[in-house]
Amino acid sequence: MKKRKLRKLSNILLILLINIIFVLIFLTNYENQEFSDITFEQLLFTLVTSEGTSTGVVLDGFIYVALRLFVVNIVIFILYLVYRKVFKDKKTYLRIYFGKKKISFRLFPIHFIIKFILVLIFAIWSINYAYYGFGVDKYLNTKKSNFIRDNYVDARSVSIKAPEHKKNLIYIYVESLETSLFSVRNGGNFDTSVIPNLERLASDNINFSETNTLGGAKMAYGTTWTMGALVGSTSGIPLKFTLSSNHIANDCRGYKDFLPGVYNLGDVLKENGYKNYFMLGSDAAFAGRDVYFSKHGDYEILDYNYAKDNGWIPKNYYTWWGYEDSKLFDFAKNELTNISKTDEPFNFTLLTADTHFTDGYVDKSCDTPYKDHYLNSYHCSDSQLGAFIDWIQKQDFYKDTVVVITGDHLTMQGNIVDMFDYNNENNRYVYNVYLNTDKDKKRTKNREFNSFDFYPTTLSALGFDIKGNRLGLGTNLFSNRETLTEKYGKEQLDEKLQDNSTFYDDILIQDTFKNCK
Repeated sequence: MKKRKLRKLSNILLILLINIIFVLIFLTNYENQEFSDITFEQLLFTLVTSEGTSTGVVLDGFIYVALRLFVVNIVIFILYLVYRKVFKDKKTYLRIYFGKKKISFRLFPIHFIIKFILVLIFAIWSINYAYYGFGVDKYLNTKKSNFIRDNYVDARSVSIKAPEHKKNLIYIYVESLETSLFSVRNGGNFDTSVIPNLERLASDNINFSETNTLGGAKMAYGTTWTMGALVGSTSGIPLKFTLSSNHIANDCRGYKDFLPGVYNLGDVLKENGYKNYFMLGSDAAFAGRDVYFSKHGDYEILDYNYAKDNGWIPKNYYTWWGYEDSKLFDFAKNELTNISKTDEPFNFTLLTADTHFTDGYVDKSCDTPYKDHYLNSYHCSDSQLGAFIDWIQKQDFYKDTVVVITGDHLTMQGNIVDMFDYNNENNRYVYNVYLNTDKDKKRTKNREFNSFDFYPTTLSALGFDIKGNRLGLGTNLFSNRETLTEKYGKEQLDEKLQDNSTFYDDILIQDTFKNCK
């Protein structure tokens, strides 16, 4: 009886182990197939700051794994029946011969040995598969470096002079917006532009490009996801999350500060009398966006929860990441109308979400000219943004307002990347355009840059004079100063940014994640 119970228990544990192995394999496959350019550091950061994440993204991953796991367990059950029939009464012995004499030792049943060996081999292989599939090898194989310390410019250590007449700032981050969606004649991948309004805006206004045509920024290490991109473009640094920094915790819903050693765009604007706002249709707590913006510039956070609390949407309303972009732009119009009546200059930052992977969200009011749902989400977003910019330009406050539109990062949706075979990023750039600045287009083309450079460039677009034209790791693109990307090249710069930095951990991050609850 005891042997039978032990046998059942061992079989249950074996099946459980096999399921864990396959979950690891399927998660690795899902990450590689559905997402592009996700680093292990990004994955780790998202896992420990996951409050407010979209249920749709989680559900897609769960369904992907669950369906495959169901098939695996059916196969396991069939194999189990076969093993019981073939090996049920088989036993194995160890025999030792001493001349003509022999000694026999009965070992475990042979089917148990076979299963154990196979599962052990499979477990070792799956761990190795996930180790390289998730990029853990690159994450762990880094050296210490002083690169960030030696190249970082603290905004408090240089002279930053505001113009006599301070212009307002409307900064729009468009989820996963890249220039490969342009028409071929303007450096994109399509005969007819997927985003004609945004392409027109880039053509008619100031667009920084790595080529002679329209273009944009390369993604630097640590800026390849939304929170990293927000930090990169407003603080001029990558968002790094290292196991060795002693700032990691199991759950980061309770941290009270975010990069306390940084002095960024919001801080500079607040110091110069600006009122800062951050509007988004999702939960600002996701990835610590609420803490980051409230601690750096005292932004008023107008997120999904704010919309519910103030009666903009019903309490039980939830679409996509919270509420859709069509509502976001309508709410933004109302807020801009109200705050533009005040005497103080304002910085109104928007973050869209409809073009987020996987597959995006297409508003019912939009046309759907493409077979691919994700491309339709881009086309829809372009239409909404075009109408929103038209509205802004008709308002009285526009004459005193600079509008900046950038993507946060390149799309991570794997099937779109594979569809056009442009994973090498040769023609993939993060979108950017600057509207209504007093600057000229002298040095806007054939520039190599990344989102770090948007920090000082945005201040310069507002008329701020920055001594040395560098802040954080960024360079003012309106100046003649060489960017770090131009100096080192993207590949070498990424390697240097990935290295462990004591300066980054001790001075910039400090205790950001140390006191997580």
